Amino acid sequence: MGCQSNNSCENASKNATEPSYAIADGAQDLDPKVIAADLISRYGPTAMDPRVSKLIPGFDAPFYQAGLAGYSDAAMRIIARRHGCPMCITEALLDRTLLAGGKGFAKADLGDIAGNVPGGEEDHPLVGQIMGSEPQEMATAALKMIEQGSRSNKEYRSMVRAGVDEIRSDGSDSFAGIDVNLACPVKKIAKKSRGGHWLREPEGAIAILQAVRDVLPESIPLTVKMRRSYDDTDEMKRNFLYLFDAAYDLGCAWVTVHGRTVEQKYVGPSRWDPLKALVERNPERIIFGSGDVWDVNQIFRMIGYTGLTGVSVARGCIGNPWIFRQARSILAGNDPKPPTIAEQRAVLKEHFDLLLAVNANTRDPEFNTARNMRKFGIRFAAHHPNAQEVKQGFIYAKSLEDWRIVLDQWYPVADQS
Repeated sequence: MGCQSNNSCENASKNATEPSYAIADGAQDLDPKVIAADLISRYGPTAMDPRVSKLIPGFDAPFYQAGLAGYSDAAMRIIARRHGCPMCITEALLDRTLLAGGKGFAKADLGDIAGNVPGGEEDHPLVGQIMGSEPQEMATAALKMIEQGSRSNKEYRSMVRAGVDEIRSDGSDSFAGIDVNLACPVKKIAKKSRGGHWLREPEGAIAILQAVRDVLPESIPLTVKMRRSYDDTDEMKRNFLYLFDAAYDLGCAWVTVHGRTVEQKYVGPSRWDPLKALVERNPERIIFGSGDVWDVNQIFRMIGYTGLTGVSVARGCIGNPWIFRQARSILAGNDPKPPTIAEQRAVLKEHFDLLLAVNANTRDPEFNTARNMRKFGIRFAAHHPNAQEVKQGFIYAKSLEDWRIVLDQWYPVADQS
């Protein structure tokens, strides 16, 4: 669904930079355990600003899993949650895809759900991310998302025009919030802005945020994902600040700011210094950050360097759900431990089984699951001592049996190291 095609956020750059540190002078010298202890002294055991936990109950740590195009379905989210991730966001779903029906919004457990619909009781809290070009369509899509499509599109459009009287969801079995994507470097369509292109036209973005905020009940927080600017010109930097301020003025709960420009796409390092300046300019606001968080230390170093409320973990958690467990360990004052071979095997099997359930209603669930798991297996392989050989094994796995062969060869049950 949504941002999954040649125009997807992830595919917007075929030359994504390999993992590297962000530009942040002195950040790598910071001690994650000292930063964690400081957060706990300020906010208590969760290390999370209580304003955030009040808005989204269960969001009890200063990090979350970002929406990742083509990756962050219910299976990936549940694996992350089982390793300590407190909150997840869906990938960016286009308003037109949501309103066209897509795979629907079946309110069922795994096996009957689309990948971006809450995956049963375990998949909470979950924030739904939307992206689009028209304020009224975005507002309609937000309503449909919260209610998981319990009414017709005609009814939703009428509700947006006339004003919303009542929402058929209290959030307990649906989305805990709505996030508007103003960050994705996806191409324009039919000369219409969407994603990060709105940073060149901030008034249009403000109209979208206003329309969505107006239709959501007060109990549903609206958040925003942005990049630090469209490019590094003074005009675009002013546009960013204008739109950033407007988001809070309109009642958005917080903004997550990525440390690259839209023009950069995924090329080159992110910068944490503009995020630090943003916090210094707005010390009272809840602000999250993202960009080049490739290991658990970067979660805390980003917070320590910038003063941000928390961190959105994106590509750094693909094939690495242990980053959340490690972050919880640091908060507990312990040293983070890498996953053992036995733990890696268990999670690979667990992830495959969950994705098989997500794909249960497809024509060939096993084939589709094996094919979709390749991209995860490739990333999981990085934790193995024989990473390159394991990677090749996963690349050629086309069935459940192929997967079992790779697991038995490289992740033997008897190996508990």
